[in-house]
Amino acid sequence: MSGQDAGNGDVLTALADPTRRELLEALAAHGTASATTLSAELPISRQAVVKHLGVLDRAGLVRSHREGREVRYTVRTAPLNATARWMDDLAQRWDRRLEAIRNLAEREGPGGNGEH
Repeated sequence: MSGQDAGNGDVLTALADPTRRELLEALAAHGTASATTLSAELPISRQAVVKHLGVLDRAGLVRSHREGREVRYTVRTAPLNATARWMDDLAQRWDRRLEAIRNLAEREGPGGNGEH
């Protein structure tokens, strides 16, 4: 796997968990929020929110910054956009491969010997 794919893998692994996706959506709706604010909206503890935010942070999907005694989080869209572009490119490559297989199968015909 290339370095680009490894970063996408981190993003995909982070997004595989439905709680983290819900957390990311809540954070995007707020723009910036603390773990306490987010835990009040989700059916999980503040400690669980902090754990999930850590996974999202390691994947590059959120950024944390301190405001006084509070740590606030914001969504980072660049890794999401890069992963979406990578997935689109991957889908296009597979579409081209499948089209080439279909064309080859149609040229060879039912007997597979190139005769129609």
